[in-house]
Amino acid sequence: MSNKKSLIAKIEEAILRQNKPKYMDSKENVDDLLNPELNAPTKSVKSIFKSIDVDGTQVFTIGDKNAKNTILYIHGGAYVMEINYQHLLYAFLLSRKLDAYVLLPVYPLAPLHKVDETYEIITELYKRLVSKDNLILMGDSAGGGFVYSFCQYLKTIDLDQPHKVITFSPWVDISMSNPPYDSKNDPILGEIGLKEIGKSWAGDLNTQDWRVSPLFGDNANLADTLIFAGENEIFYKDIEKYVENLKKDGVNVRFVTGPELFHIYPLFPMPEARSALKEIKKEIIG
Repeated sequence: MSNKKSLIAKIEEAILRQNKPKYMDSKENVDDLLNPELNAPTKSVKSIFKSIDVDGTQVFTIGDKNAKNTILYIHGGAYVMEINYQHLLYAFLLSRKLDAYVLLPVYPLAPLHKVDETYEIITELYKRLVSKDNLILMGDSAGGGFVYSFCQYLKTIDLDQPHKVITFSPWVDISMSNPPYDSKNDPILGEIGLKEIGKSWAGDLNTQDWRVSPLFGDNANLADTLIFAGENEIFYKDIEKYVENLKKDGVNVRFVTGPELFHIYPLFPMPEARSALKEIKKEIIG
């Protein structure tokens, strides 16, 4: 990967900056976002992609059920934003390029729901998939952070680890305990909003509990993992710290950084994302 940002990446970053959610940098706006009285109950997500019902949870399924690889993908969105076409189109790409059957659960979100509900849902879905030979856990942003906490949790309930773990800009510390965070120069994320959202999502848990912040958990015996992060995103130094934790705990980890790049850059249509996909193919297919 080039050490300089492509023109397409610069254009996409400018667009993201213009459309950065106000609640990321405003206490007033994030308080409104997290006001239960202003939030309607979750409805099923409409999409051109197929979905199935698994024990009352909507799960998008993309690709051939008999594909060589199975990917359980936990979408991002700071635990407040629903799965969207960016996630679904990326899952479609993964299914084609990796010979994979991709499942994307529509899990319950803050502020009306807390993390414990999502553990129950993902655990039941995982039990249906754990016997598959090439099961890969994948997630972006908040979903990526949940994936690592979930892998730590699997050890407490005696379920096998997945074959591989791949994440994009995982949110590994919802307490945001390592300031300063350069929110002004991040086109997507902001410390003010994320700290409040983290508290809402954690519910009765401390925001530094490993079940919501894998940075503080035990990673021993976790599966081989591949992590992507943009050097200009506010999560970068927390992800770096988590990578060091993984290494100390004996986990085989590869950390791919995007020079000058932003949050979840592999999910955007640009040259750097094509390079990231090559790394994913190398990890899974060899």
